[in-house]
Amino acid sequence: MLAREVDARGLLCPEPVLLTKQALDNMNGGTVKVLVSNAASRENVSRLAENKGWRVEITNQGDDILLILIK
Repeated sequence: MLAREVDARGLLCPEPVLLTKQALDNMNGGTVKVLVSNAASRENVSRLAENKGWRVEITNQGDDILLILIK
């Protein structure tokens, strides 16, 4: 299983979405861990991943939010 990480902490949308899209477009399946630092990025990245058929698990890590995308 392939794993990849996207660190989008401190970035404002649409940058986290674009970085995540770039990672997802290069993978057929596996796990992508995405770190964001605000609720808008969390919602936008989640929506992108779900629309592309990825399952999304969300956990808070202090001030940051970790999204684990699985396909």
